Formats: sequence, C-alpha cells, structure tokens
Amino acid sequence: MPISRRTFLKTVATGPAVAALTVNVAPRAPSVLDLAGQARAGQEVLTICPFCGCGCGFLVTVANGKVTNIEGDPQHPINRGAACSKGSAIAQIADNPKRLTVPLYRPPGGEKWQEVSWEWAIDRIARRIKATRDSSWRRFDDAGKTVNRTEAIASLGGAALDNEECYLLSKAMRSLGLVYLEHQARL
Repeated sequence: MPISRRTFLKTVATGPAVAALTVNVAPRAPSVLDLAGQARAGQEVLTICPFCGCGCGFLVTVANGKVTNIEGDPQHPINRGAACSKGSAIAQIADNPKRLTVPLYRPPGGEKWQEVSWEWAIDRIARRIKATRDSSWRRFDDAGKTVNRTEAIASLGGAALDNEECYLLSKAMRSLGLVYLEHQARL
C-alpha cells in the first residue's frame, strides 16, 4: 500500500506525542542495576550527557576526587540506562591524558603553540572582544533607527550546553550587542 505524504506527516507528527504518553515516570522499586550502583565505593552524582541535545542521564561515581565509574541512569526517562556510542565513551572526558588542562596560544605568524596562564588568556580575550565591539559599534542603522549593536562578532553554541547555560550565554551575548547568535536551542 503506498503511503501518501499526508499520512507520512501525520505519523511523524503524532509519533513523539504517543511515545511521550507511554513513558512511565512514576517511581519504581530499585532494580538490580540500582542496587549494584549502591555497592560501589564513592559518591554517586547524577549528570546529563554533554554530547548532544537529547539530555540522557548518567550516574557518575566519584571517589577521592577521581571519577571511578560512569554509566547510564536506569531511572532516567530519556535513556533508561542506555548509552549511545558517544555516551559510552563519556569517561574519556574526565580521565584522558591527552586532555588540555592549560590554555595554548600561537602568536600571529608563529609556528608553535605555547602555554599561557588562564588569567592571561581570559584578559586577552576580553580585551580583543572589547576592541572589536568598540570599533564596530553601530548606534543607528542606515535609516536612522537606533539599533545599538555590533555585527563584527558572532556567538556559536553547541548542544552540550544545558538550558541554563544557553540562557546565560544568550543574555551575555545580547548584552554585548551581538545580533549573530546561533545555537541549536535558539533561546
């Protein structure tokens, strides 16, 4: 039987709504996975996966300031303990010898990166943003309407940010006068 465009769109549009109604969010008795997690040494902390916008939940076990275990949260309504290939590798974020821990700077025309302090890097970024904003500030548009903006700076956000971080980022960028603000959530 051929499927019409209208039937396809109805199915796609109503599918998530039906799936949302079938999610069981009522409290349940602890499962074997929950009891096994309690037997681990360390403190368990709930977190959200930083890789995409799905918001899968994870349990992170921390002992002596080190992450000792990360696994999907079986009680989380989105992933119910499962993890995709990116989520399965989430432990590499916390424990990776190749992870950068200091800012690196390559001067104009330079060929090598050099380590700099956080204070130096943040100060340099702030000064360059201020200089660019001041040199490109437009108080009025071509029609004489007050706009108070800069078009020389843009902000890009990623799905790893949660709603609160997206909100703060958008407010901070708008307060600087940015008009080119792009993010997957577009708050």
